[in-house]
Amino acid sequence: MLSVELAYWQQTLLRTVGVLAAVLLPAGALVQLFLFKAVSFMQSRLGPMEAGPHGSLQLFAEVGKWIQKEDIVPDRADARLFKLAPYLVVGTVLLVYLAIPFGPDAVFADLEGGIFYALAASSVSVIGVLIAGWASANKYSLLGGLRAAGQLIAYELPLVLAVMGVVIQAGTLNLQRIVTAQADGSIFGFGAIGLPFAITQIVGFVVFLIAMQAELTQTPFDMPVAESELVTGFMTEYSGMRFLLFFIGEFAAVGALSAVAATLFLGGWYFPGLDHDANYMNVLGPIILLAKILLLSFVVFWVRFTYPRFREDQLQKFAWTVLIPISLLNIVGTMILKVAF
Repeated sequence: MLSVELAYWQQTLLRTVGVLAAVLLPAGALVQLFLFKAVSFMQSRLGPMEAGPHGSLQLFAEVGKWIQKEDIVPDRADARLFKLAPYLVVGTVLLVYLAIPFGPDAVFADLEGGIFYALAASSVSVIGVLIAGWASANKYSLLGGLRAAGQLIAYELPLVLAVMGVVIQAGTLNLQRIVTAQADGSIFGFGAIGLPFAITQIVGFVVFLIAMQAELTQTPFDMPVAESELVTGFMTEYSGMRFLLFFIGEFAAVGALSAVAATLFLGGWYFPGLDHDANYMNVLGPIILLAKILLLSFVVFWVRFTYPRFREDQLQKFAWTVLIPISLLNIVGTMILKVAF
């Protein structure tokens, strides 16, 4: 009823504010919980402690610091493209959240090809990375951009192939109906927990998480921003607000792809025992989905701060000779079981 009563521009404004909240709140939570605190405890150190009680305001201090820094554009850089790149990277994250359902009616755009759209939108970020690397007029930045392009192209394939098993099993590309399929499903007649595809598609789930780690350029797949080799890769020449945008984009992308993974494999906004058609799920749904996002994001950062970096040849070989064949076998196995049962 609310969408009928509001004018189109009011609906658009609410969607815009909602998407910004969906991007910034998980990104801020990931930085504060994992980058500042959880990883510090895992490494037997305290982390930031001075800004606010137990360092709780450190995130605001960091944002304030970067906003105050001078925005520098190199003399030989292509100024227009140089300034555009960070906005393009952050914008792709905003686009991904448009298709993510947060409740039975809480979705910005209920697209029939929702998963196709979400994966396509997430892939656009590589254009922003390439633009940043080339426009900086810096060899380190250019190498970082080229590495990112090669890596994202290689790991985009297993990412998409891992999703195919879910699409075959659910019989739809619509993310809302994929959640419903998991909520209404059962495991050999036992339906108390529904049918989370993380169980039946465990191979695809693991492949998706590995490919997601590479798509996010998180260690051990951080070749595009390898500090010991390329300073900070494609971000080397950036400072001030534009560097902050890249930083926000990095952590917001972790939240966005974790949201996609949670929707595909963990039931999204649904929780066993709750009526997934009830109106209260539009309030509880976003909280449940956020909890699942934090769980998957913890895995991403746990791996990031545990394993050493791959060599470039190892990185490419792992994608083309391990992940892609396993993904194809998973698709074939899912097709056979779908027909048989």
